[in-house]
Amino acid sequence: MYDLIIIGGGPSGSQAGRCAGKEGLKTLLIEKDRFPRSKPCGGALSEKARSYLDFELPPEICEKEIFGARLRFRDQIIEGSRDFRLATMITRRSFDNYLLEKAAETGIEIQTGERVTDFEEREDHVEVHTKAETFRSRFLIVSEGAQGKLKHRIRKRDRSKEYGICLVADIEEDNEKIDDFLPGILEIHFGLIHMGYGWIFPHDGYYSVGIGSFARKWPETKRLMSDFLEKNGFTGKYRVRGHLIPAGGIRRKNVGRRVILTGDAAGFVDPFSGEGIAYAVRSGQIAGAVVAEIAAKGKALSTLKDYEKICENEFERNLRYALVTAKLTHRFSNLIYRVMRNNTESFDKFLEIQTLKRHYLSYLRWLIPRIPKYFLINNRR
Repeated sequence: MYDLIIIGGGPSGSQAGRCAGKEGLKTLLIEKDRFPRSKPCGGALSEKARSYLDFELPPEICEKEIFGARLRFRDQIIEGSRDFRLATMITRRSFDNYLLEKAAETGIEIQTGERVTDFEEREDHVEVHTKAETFRSRFLIVSEGAQGKLKHRIRKRDRSKEYGICLVADIEEDNEKIDDFLPGILEIHFGLIHMGYGWIFPHDGYYSVGIGSFARKWPETKRLMSDFLEKNGFTGKYRVRGHLIPAGGIRRKNVGRRVILTGDAAGFVDPFSGEGIAYAVRSGQIAGAVVAEIAAKGKALSTLKDYEKICENEFERNLRYALVTAKLTHRFSNLIYRVMRNNTESFDKFLEIQTLKRHYLSYLRWLIPRIPKYFLINNRR
């Protein structure tokens, strides 16, 4: 009988495991893949995400530091930088593997290459089934990502408008050319896809190029990706990988009697930027700490519900305003872009959202009163 079983070894599962291990819980983490493994992702680790980690990342994992962004809207460009780091470029293969190693340091058991097929909540424990055997645990954390099906034992399936599709290709390039084209900045393209954007991110020896959008059909997204690559001069044959992303800011049930959902499985993804790593890391930590309150410190089983309250206070409210920002930005893209182009403070505040320096609500409170002015100017022209 384990105190805790964790399904999934990505950032959320590994952080839940590290937290549980530090609290002395008898913990088993089960991951379907062998690590290190590839993961389609833009690979921009925000300062928000990095600040949550209780250890420093080694230099070999941190490929490039990002201090600004270049926004493209049709034929217009806005570019700017700040005097503080906004993000660190990482490759998920090495980043996720390192986080799993940091979890293993705490003494938890880790089994990779084994897929969990189902679980059952009992009165006093949870049974977790793989093809090979059955495990028992007092509690279960499901950190299987967006693709898994086990989360539907706890919450209902998302509707089409509650998740999106991302397509990404890693395109090799000489580092000198990458640094010349994107010197410490990210390039983001708006206006090419509804409720989404395209990106070109600099890495060590390659670009991450992709598009992401909510509520899009697969064939249409593939065509848009092909057009985006060609328009930006990427005309070779590239391996394009895709994955689903849930829209954050939507209320979902994430706690059962003895089960907690974290990260993408819980729907914790910024619906404006598409960032999920920060919320995966933090929700995993919160879940591990809440389970420890019961398993190690003897608090009541009802304490498990505290997980939803803590997530709500720390970041879910911000995700709801991120959803409002996404809808507003894409509905009035011309006006929002006009505000940013003519008001450098607007662009600076936009960049600060991806750090801990500003939340979406404060940005909306600042932005919305300024929109009518540019609306009138636009109509006069």
